[in-house]
Amino acid sequence: MSRVVRFHRVGGPEVLWIEDIDAPAPKAGEVQIKVKALGINRAEVMYRSGHYVIKPRFPAMLGYEAAGEVVAVGSGVTGFAAGDRVGVIPAFSFADYGMYGEVVNSPASAVVRTPVGVSFEEAAGTWMAFTTAYGALISLGGLKAGETVVIGAATSSVGMAAIQIANFVKATPVALTRSLAKKDALLKGDAAHVLVGDDSCLRQQLRDVTDGRGVNIVFDPVGGPHAKSLVQALGHGGTFFQYRALDARDIPVPVMDILGKHLTFRGYELFEITTDPQRLEEAKQFISRGLSEGALRPVIDRTFNFDEIAEAHRYMETGNQIGKIVVTI
Repeated sequence: MSRVVRFHRVGGPEVLWIEDIDAPAPKAGEVQIKVKALGINRAEVMYRSGHYVIKPRFPAMLGYEAAGEVVAVGSGVTGFAAGDRVGVIPAFSFADYGMYGEVVNSPASAVVRTPVGVSFEEAAGTWMAFTTAYGALISLGGLKAGETVVIGAATSSVGMAAIQIANFVKATPVALTRSLAKKDALLKGDAAHVLVGDDSCLRQQLRDVTDGRGVNIVFDPVGGPHAKSLVQALGHGGTFFQYRALDARDIPVPVMDILGKHLTFRGYELFEITTDPQRLEEAKQFISRGLSEGALRPVIDRTFNFDEIAEAHRYMETGNQIGKIVVTI
């Protein structure tokens, strides 16, 4: 038996129930994991509340990220054995798998060894955020040493990961936040520059920090009318990555900037990386190397225990966290 979190109707955090169910043996191509920690993600909140890209089939499972120890492997699985410390990368659908449980099965392609010195809590908070940031900045954006990336909503777990990845490749991360209270946390998180607010000075501030060259990449989850300043701050050949729509209004795009500076605009999502075997393997290698060298570490805002799963979701919904919310089992 395994204690797992399921829900039988969409709604608020109160619909989450911990239930005892049989833990099936891993099928071909699967790894069974005794979970020690979970990462909480915005997508899970949206799925639970009925606002995700797919609709739940009840009773519905939840959970993209987990870390723990391998219990067993299904046929055809190589490279993993009982007792291995591993993490799980979001590379599957909630319709097929859910990581909110004491013992869970995961597709082997989504499993990665946890480097020595990385805790279960850190491993659980790593793979969604760092793979999302890596995919845009490195795999698709080709961010290099000496270049500048602007990171919107930078105190999110993805934003904090993007700051670290930029520093890892010796690029310059510029963090944006609308809260003066979060500025110190971003500076402590090694952002080279922190710009507060979304006023008309933003374009000039960004040009100033690049000595007039303009930024190479904008990595933004917000969008909306205020993103115009970010578009205008891009330098020649710059790329704008939109990976969420916290402001679903249209972005005013200056046509002459596109033509004159040869700009690229790119909608982006994590699954572009995790469903591409080659890109996924490259992400695993890059992030694992950063973890092993101590250059990459998730910023954990708060930890809950498994029985507090609903409270962890309520805290996620406040939007006050800086970094990752983790649940331990």
